[in-house]
Order: sequence, then structure tokens, then C-alpha cells
Amino acid sequence: MKKIIIINGPNLNLLGKREPEIYGSQTFEDYLNVLKSKYAQLDISYFQSNIEGELIDKLQDVGFSYDGIILNAAAYTHTSVGIGDAIKAIQTPVIEVHISNTFSREEFRHQSYISPNAKGVILGFGLQSYDLALQSLI
Repeated sequence: MKKIIIINGPNLNLLGKREPEIYGSQTFEDYLNVLKSKYAQLDISYFQSNIEGELIDKLQDVGFSYDGIILNAAAYTHTSVGIGDAIKAIQTPVIEVHISNTFSREEFRHQSYISPNAKGVILGFGLQSYDLALQSLI
């Protein structure tokens, strides 16, 4: 059974409450249950942190033993050289995911320190972006 982890960064613990016009009204935990049901053939785990170093620690922890990582580093996407370097250092393929279309938002969100080291990037499809990332790893 393929082991996939979804790693979410800062403020994504507020999905369902935070800016529903951008991020929707569903919590991530509810959506995760939908994904686990749909992809019962996968071992899907989940980690969320608002702390950059914890995200780097998790990437290093799973980056040599999992079959795929789906990463939504949220705001750290645009600021964290450290997360970009962690992805470059591990072996597990990483799919960069964003709920919103970052290119239709503020200009600072057009830069990603993750994209150059990711296997691929999926953005702008709401929570379905995670589903598309799972499909790409199967």
C-alpha cells in the first residue's frame, strides 16, 4: 500500500472559518475523510503546523520512507528557502498544492521557493487540488 502524507502549513488549520470566499466553508479534516474514503487503497496521513521548522522536520522525517508528499506550505511557499532546501534534500516526490490560484492574488504570492524542487504544482482548484495531487501520485 502506497504511503502518502499531506502536509499543510500556516493558517490551514482554519479552513472552513478563514476567508470562505477564497478557501470555502469545509474544514480540512472533513475533506480528508472524503479523500481517505475515495482512495482506500492508499495509506494517507496528515500533518499541519503553523511553524516553519516543524514543517521542515516532518519533510525530513518522511522524505526517505513515504511514496509521496502533498505539500501546501501556504504563506511559507513565498518566503521559506529552508522548506525549498528540505524538498531538494529528500528523495520522496513532492507535489506542491494551493487551494487558490496564487497567480490571481497579490504579486508576492507569484514567487515559490517550493516549485523548483517539486515534482509538480497544482493550484486554483479549491480543495480538489489535493485530489488531483493524489491522482498524480498513483
